[in-house]
Amino acid sequence: MADYGNIFFNVAAFMAGLFVLEFGADRFVDHTAKVATRLKAPSTLIALLTAGAEWEELIVIIASVSQSQSSLAMGNIVGSSISNILGAFSLGLVFSPNPIVFDRSSKIYCTILLVLTSLFILLANFLEQFGKAIGVGLVAAFGVYVGSVGWAIYKGIVTPPENDSDSDSDSDSEEDADILVGGEYKRVAESENHEKKIFESSNAGSQSRSSSSTQGALETGHDEDEDSIPLTELLFDEAETEDARHVKSKPKHSTIYHIAHLLLGLAALSLSGYLLSHTLTTLATEFHLSTNFLGITILSIATTLPEKMIAVFSGSRQQGGIMVANSVGSNIFLVTLCAGVLFLAGDLDLLKGGIQGWELGVIWGCAVGLFAIVMIGGRRWMGWVMLVFYAGFLAVEILTEGNDKENNS
Repeated sequence: MADYGNIFFNVAAFMAGLFVLEFGADRFVDHTAKVATRLKAPSTLIALLTAGAEWEELIVIIASVSQSQSSLAMGNIVGSSISNILGAFSLGLVFSPNPIVFDRSSKIYCTILLVLTSLFILLANFLEQFGKAIGVGLVAAFGVYVGSVGWAIYKGIVTPPENDSDSDSDSDSEEDADILVGGEYKRVAESENHEKKIFESSNAGSQSRSSSSTQGALETGHDEDEDSIPLTELLFDEAETEDARHVKSKPKHSTIYHIAHLLLGLAALSLSGYLLSHTLTTLATEFHLSTNFLGITILSIATTLPEKMIAVFSGSRQQGGIMVANSVGSNIFLVTLCAGVLFLAGDLDLLKGGIQGWELGVIWGCAVGLFAIVMIGGRRWMGWVMLVFYAGFLAVEILTEGNDKENNS
């Protein structure tokens, strides 16, 4: 008989883990970018490692492996790879008011994803014989990806992924005018220039009025002091001066402050990874379900909620570049670095039967479908079709798990 108290507790802990996951991802990504900028790291590298990078997924995978739940980690990689395209990118198309034409950079990113996904599927077929070597190869492929795309961005061949990823910038972003992430510095600089122009204009106006008053006094034989200038004009000039001074003297946190918040975000990610993997393992035992099934369905849907929200907002604003960076960057991170770490540190015996051939086919089909849509342009009906396919995929997973459960009983 199921222990309902234990079930409710683990469901609550799972939901709490999701909140901790989002908090940790927000802190980690924001302050990683700020620390990297303070240390003079290339902006292209910052963009690649913060926009679309699934650090929270990597932490969940490491936590699962540490608890001997490699099948849960594999299920999360498979489910998230499919959910990022069929469940997230599709929502961007559905909420887009007009057809979306994707730029050259988006097409290049999708081509890279198709190549790396094909490599992942090819190597997964030889997991039993060359598991560790495959892990090394996938981690190396991630390094090559970061290096090659960073070089292409530096040369102007492609544009960096826009950092509208897993988190919104916190209040500290407003204070760090020297941070170049997602155009933040540009907006602050423009604000400073605008305030400077107003300040200079008001000073010029004040000098002009003073000169005119002096000239008038000379002509009439009277001196005119500052008190004769209208009070509203003096207040206006003083207010503009204070505003300009306020913009230029915004307080900035130290590098140590950002490092501390980076470590706080990493600690929160680690805690959330433990909570999510442990609670799902317990629920799998209570309901006699496989951890691979829970990883493909519940865990992958939950951990990709930020990607789905980003897709909705970027689609409604016709920001195709963000949609592509969001889904493509996440999937490249999953099928290279995350899968590589799993194959290196995970239990290969558990991984052998943890992924089905048709599931690999769905991952490859998603990459092909995304590539085709980006090449020809996105339409709303395409998004609806993708959502129907995603619902069908989940239904097949549920039916398959149900049949396996009956056979085992």
